[in-house]
Amino acid sequence: MTFKRQINSIRRRMMQSITKNVGSSYKAPQPGSLKIEDIKKVLIVRPNHRLGNQLLLTPLVQEVVNTFPNCKIDLFVKGGVAYPVFQNYNQIEHIIQLPKKPFSNLLKYIAKWFGLRRRRYDLVINADKNSSSGRLLTQFSNARFKVFGEVHEDIQKEYPDYQHISKYPVYNLRRYLNLSGFEKTTSNVPFLDIKLNDEEIANGKKILNELIKNDKKTICIYTNATGAKCYSEMWWEAFYNRLLKEYPNYNIVEMLPIENISKINFRAPHFYSKDIREMGAIIKNTSIFIAADNGVMHLASASLTPTIGFFSVTNPLVYAPYGNRSKAFNTNETNIDDWINAVSDMLIN
Repeated sequence: MTFKRQINSIRRRMMQSITKNVGSSYKAPQPGSLKIEDIKKVLIVRPNHRLGNQLLLTPLVQEVVNTFPNCKIDLFVKGGVAYPVFQNYNQIEHIIQLPKKPFSNLLKYIAKWFGLRRRRYDLVINADKNSSSGRLLTQFSNARFKVFGEVHEDIQKEYPDYQHISKYPVYNLRRYLNLSGFEKTTSNVPFLDIKLNDEEIANGKKILNELIKNDKKTICIYTNATGAKCYSEMWWEAFYNRLLKEYPNYNIVEMLPIENISKINFRAPHFYSKDIREMGAIIKNTSIFIAADNGVMHLASASLTPTIGFFSVTNPLVYAPYGNRSKAFNTNETNIDDWINAVSDMLIN
């Protein structure tokens, strides 16, 4: 671990220790005091700049829209990636953007915090129970109703998938509303979704067709990831060769990362884009997307494409792609035959 990472780790532990009790004394409102028609302005707090974490916020945004159909939503985030992610969400009114590097833009960072205080909301939701700044921002915000994101034992007992970073905030909001007198919601948690429109999907199909120039269906792989989540060239070469052997009637293409590198030495037809929505639209036109745990894996899931995610250091219970027949594999406990069988099942179904 680098010195910078060590400092950040220490800082996070200190902040979590300091803020762990923030909001713990806040109680759910009395039954009947929170009415659907009164919730017109909602703030969702998720001060993180990573693509994956913004995509993982989309189920909560959908849940809020489904519950309060006449509301407008502000997002308090970090960095600019939320703009393309939520581009087609008509209910998003403002995206309040913290600078990606706070200490390099300290005055702007502070101004955003104090600017938040001047806004009035009906409901504020902290989307990450482990975010110290999220808890503080929820406390600092000006609203009557606040969901801080505590870990509740009854949620853990009722929902075996409560650990998932997209699902827990939804379960937590539902619990809060149920305690407030709302009828209990039992529907499935919404999937990740960037709401690609027909024009975007058609453009993605055009780009893919220009790459493959045939009518066969396509398997898409993404061989990069950050840090220890990244598998070796030898690992990807073995998996790619097996795909070629098992699926001769499919195209196998590679989406390249922003670094423009390939763990299979560019052997497959490949494409490169910096446009998040264009990337999602291309993936939408493939039959299955395969990657290690990373933001682009979540982008594939949010394009509503069947996705296989490989996990070796991160917890699939927290970050697994779900819905659309997607599957996650802990590669420390499974083997290539398991993965190929899953690919075959997903392609058939």
